[in-house]
Amino acid sequence: MKNPCFIIVFCLVHLFSCTNNINENDTSLTALVNPFVGTDGPGNTYPGASLPFGMVQLSPDIGIPGWDRIAGYYYQDSIISGFSHMHLTGTGAGDLYDILVMPTNSRFSKRIKENNFKPFSSFSHDKEKATPGYYGVDLLDFNIKAELTATSRTGIHRYTFPEDSLSQIHIDLGYALNWDAPVDTYIKVVNNTTIEGYRKSTGWAKDQRVYFQMQLSKPFKGYNLFQNDTLVTGSARSKNTRIVLDYETSKDDVIVLKTGVSSANIEGARKSIDIEAPDFNFDAYRTKADRIWETVLQNIVIESSDTDKKSIFYTMLYQSMLAPTLLSDLNQNYKGANDSIMTAQGYDRYDTFSLWDTYRAAHPLYTILHPNRVSDMVKSMLAHYKETGLLPVWSLQGNETNMMIGYHAVPVIVDAFFKGVDFNYDLAFEACKASAMDNSRQIDVYRQNGYIPIDEHHENWSVSKTLEYAYDDWCIAQLAKALNKEEDYHYFLNRSENWRNVFDQESTFMRPKYKNGRFLEDFIPKAYTPYFCESNAWHYMWNVPQNIEGLIQAVGGKERFEQKLDSMFTLNPLPDDKLPIFSTGMIGQYAHGNEPSHHVGYLYNYIDKPWKTQNIVRDILVTQYKNEPNGHCGNEDCGQMSSWYVLSALGFYPVNPAQGMYSIGSPLFDKATINLENGKQFSILANNNSSENKYIQSIFLNGEALHRNYITHQDITEGGTLVIQMSNRPMKDTLPEKGISSKVYH
Repeated sequence: MKNPCFIIVFCLVHLFSCTNNINENDTSLTALVNPFVGTDGPGNTYPGASLPFGMVQLSPDIGIPGWDRIAGYYYQDSIISGFSHMHLTGTGAGDLYDILVMPTNSRFSKRIKENNFKPFSSFSHDKEKATPGYYGVDLLDFNIKAELTATSRTGIHRYTFPEDSLSQIHIDLGYALNWDAPVDTYIKVVNNTTIEGYRKSTGWAKDQRVYFQMQLSKPFKGYNLFQNDTLVTGSARSKNTRIVLDYETSKDDVIVLKTGVSSANIEGARKSIDIEAPDFNFDAYRTKADRIWETVLQNIVIESSDTDKKSIFYTMLYQSMLAPTLLSDLNQNYKGANDSIMTAQGYDRYDTFSLWDTYRAAHPLYTILHPNRVSDMVKSMLAHYKETGLLPVWSLQGNETNMMIGYHAVPVIVDAFFKGVDFNYDLAFEACKASAMDNSRQIDVYRQNGYIPIDEHHENWSVSKTLEYAYDDWCIAQLAKALNKEEDYHYFLNRSENWRNVFDQESTFMRPKYKNGRFLEDFIPKAYTPYFCESNAWHYMWNVPQNIEGLIQAVGGKERFEQKLDSMFTLNPLPDDKLPIFSTGMIGQYAHGNEPSHHVGYLYNYIDKPWKTQNIVRDILVTQYKNEPNGHCGNEDCGQMSSWYVLSALGFYPVNPAQGMYSIGSPLFDKATINLENGKQFSILANNNSSENKYIQSIFLNGEALHRNYITHQDITEGGTLVIQMSNRPMKDTLPEKGISSKVYH
């Protein structure tokens, strides 16, 4: 996650040019979405075409490696090397980029070393457009218009060519970027409108398999098929295969190309096309994609006169649904985490579980908006358990990458259990317990010592591991209690208090500790060291969501806790402090660009100072998200960054993601209505709301005064109305009769 950036020629563009996808006269919610948000700066998002949680992410590739181009595309660049069918959204991991397609002609033949001498064209943001489910760009050097749309398992291209006797379409399976590398690729020419094959690769996902069938609306008159650099006929198989299809085109000649994919076999890829894209009507697929996105965006209807803030909101809601992604094909087959072809019986199999990031806000958001899909996601995690003996940590394309820390499928499963989501509860407990009792990833050391001690490993992450494991243990304890497993309940509840073993009373920080029980000497809380996962001691100080009251007491009481929280947001880094690439979105020591800090602004609610939560949450909402390419302050991280915004803009957030409670912050909009899958509605009305009026004066739930700083999941799913009176004056004298308690559980 620390790849160097490569230098290429940048084009100078105005950032606002990326918003040309918004038609102010269009009342649809899709018209408010700006897919370019996060394609510049640290966001690492892609602007291409996908459906909600779809298998295909068809998007342009610059073709040049580097941290800034983890998602294949970087807004500051000026060339495009093709369009590949799979991308990660907002991660620090450079993988996928499968099945690159690039149209060319005789007008331009330049090659450059930076993109490995692949065909490319310059482009301009003035001739580029993106909306949910659609991407279009003019390839200026060829005068070819490229357009992309998608179904769940099929990528659809439309290329409009000028007159040229040497027009071509390049399909390159050897193309690779960043961490990805092909190990076995295969192309077969079926006839003059159909090719099929597979691309097997390694990288972050060690055994990735993409089978495909590709159909073209116009027969090609000839082809050049390469096995490595050798011309062959009929079929080719090697690490590096590619095919160049030859066409003679007239002015405005249109060729539509459809690519169905499967992780299991070519038969599944064929079925993707047969069922989801049986004809070549590009506009119909684009319209259908737009309607699908419009439907899911209508899950939340915002009322506000601030179009820019509405655009940010719906862009974040859109980006929250780009992962996890489908893994099973229409035959329900998929490449399992055991490297075998498996079948999902009665559900859709999902993967791309960035759980260290997404357990915090993205998955709780899904339980509100997509509970039926959450059922399939949890069943997918349990399938991973049956395939490997463990729940997923960070799984991708049927592979466990073991990136990051914790066994954070646990809070996702436990949260879903208490919210009534359908899956096998006994199997779920078995899987949660097995993951917590495993001997890998230093869990055995954690069990033996009650904490992870300092060692010489490059990324020891000892303090962070201890805290994350302890939280997951609390979640298992709650599930055990609900399932009448008293012995397991007490065992894991005791383990959930292991955070105390790394809490240093002298410094009042979580502090690295040696195996002999002695704390690390020369401890500097703001320093970035190997003992904290992409963080420092300030960030992980607050990572005890299962027992905030206990943490408050350990620090020295509410007053001391408040002072420490205040310092978190005011202790600014010094000019000579060395901040790592993931330490972004800084407000004092708070780093909104990375996940461990995301709940901290809400902790003032636990010490009867809700106006301070309201102030800092509103500040984060308006300063850390922008309607521009550099609109994310950090990696979007598969929906976590966007989900924080969606929930916080509505006015609440799950400090403890498996507790079924949402801490109240400061609603951003005058009115928001959540349209629930059960047919009910939950509305949040913020009266007298404005940028100045960010403080809450009173709260009424369904006409009754609410004397607490939280709402429950049940409050939402039963439907109703939350009326919040806003003011520019903090309400310091009227405190809730009952504040948030991290020990109140369902």
